[in-house]
Amino acid sequence: MGVLQADSGSVSWQGRSLGHDDRRRFGYMPEERGHYQKMRVAEQIEYFGRLHGMSAEAAKEATEDLMERLGVAERRNDPVQALSLGNQQRVQLAVALVHDPEVLVLDEPFSGLDPIAVDVLATALQERCRGGVPVIFSSHQLDLVERLCDSVGIVAAGRMVATGTVAGLRSAENDALRVVVRDPAHGWADGLPGTVTVAGDRHTLRTTYGDDQEILRRAIKAGHVEHFGHERPTLTEIFKEAVA
Repeated sequence: MGVLQADSGSVSWQGRSLGHDDRRRFGYMPEERGHYQKMRVAEQIEYFGRLHGMSAEAAKEATEDLMERLGVAERRNDPVQALSLGNQQRVQLAVALVHDPEVLVLDEPFSGLDPIAVDVLATALQERCRGGVPVIFSSHQLDLVERLCDSVGIVAAGRMVATGTVAGLRSAENDALRVVVRDPAHGWADGLPGTVTVAGDRHTLRTTYGDDQEILRRAIKAGHVEHFGHERPTLTEIFKEAVA
């Protein structure tokens, strides 16, 4: 986005070096909110549309559409500082979208949001993506990354340590066997490979090796088996492994 100068490397867009005019056509949403707190919601979104070169009429029309889509239309005349954190985030996204950008770049867009606000923002981003707009965002909420992204990159200490599709990264790791036994006999998993976690009367064994039939026999003998199956690792587990 040109906020900082790169120490090395380059960024290209559509086969050429990325320049200032290209970035003007991008939509950018920083993690730290950049609102004018005393401006009214609609006034603020329109203002940023005009900064991007839109006519007053086009900016107003785009603002009305985005406020409806993002669920803040009823707050159009409220100052931004009177909004909740989630609604301020919706306004911030509207500011990034108002000029119909060619690319969206967002930093921690879901940080601090309740589940309803997360769904609203996720739906808006998916709509843009289906319309052909590349959406790039950073996030530590890996459940959302796994749910939304076509491809991911994991960064540790300034280096890209893993890249690929979510499905590709998950399939590259060994599947784990997960066994859930309810109210088992004491010490039922002694000598078995893997780790056991306890939640109430449910014991969960996870392992990536060992004789699964022997593990099943021990589990059945120990108590009521509620789950037995192989599972691919989650993106959170892959992240932990990649940055370790």
